Amino acid sequence: MGQVVSLQEGLAAGQVFRGSRAPRRLADGLPSGLAALDDALPWGGFPRGALSELLVSMDGIGELELVLPAVAAISRRERIALVAPPYLPYAPALARAGVALEKLAWIDASAERSAWAAEQCLRAGCFGAVLCWTRSGDERLLRRLQVAASDGGAHAFVFRPAHQATNPSPAALRLLLHGEPGQLAVQVLKSRGAQPPSGTLRQPRRH
Repeated sequence: MGQVVSLQEGLAAGQVFRGSRAPRRLADGLPSGLAALDDALPWGGFPRGALSELLVSMDGIGELELVLPAVAAISRRERIALVAPPYLPYAPALARAGVALEKLAWIDASAERSAWAAEQCLRAGCFGAVLCWTRSGDERLLRRLQVAASDGGAHAFVFRPAHQATNPSPAALRLLLHGEPGQLAVQVLKSRGAQPPSGTLRQPRRH
């Protein structure tokens, strides 16, 4: 039998949404690369101990830049794992973004094993954040990542193709990313503990 949680505890933790009020600002969030997104989320950014899912219409539109501020902040005190990135990580760009390269682990898992490898990293408890790329539409894999992130108290990021947006997901945060390189557009599909903002949030164009 699952643990019984009072209504007040559920409201305080953001597990229950109170529709008549603005969402309470929750702890353990790290800012993203988009201030308008942070303002719209109850955590003020990406939640810790939870899964954040980024559904990407095409590679290279700014999906990594969106999470790099949070990743850089985590790397100052904890290790980071990149699991099955679609391209070779470019160390100079990561360093310029403030990521401590000595805290970075690149795990070259196969596409079929990437979610499993990410789960093991989260359960190990030695990573502050795990970033995983997968094309799988299996909700069970995402549920295991969500549970592992919660158990390990880590930030979990999973990048999947945009067409997976129509499938259910247990992620605490779901973002649909589209647009073009240099002008990212973000739609919040799901934000646990709060009503997702309507409309699209846009990253100012980079010159």
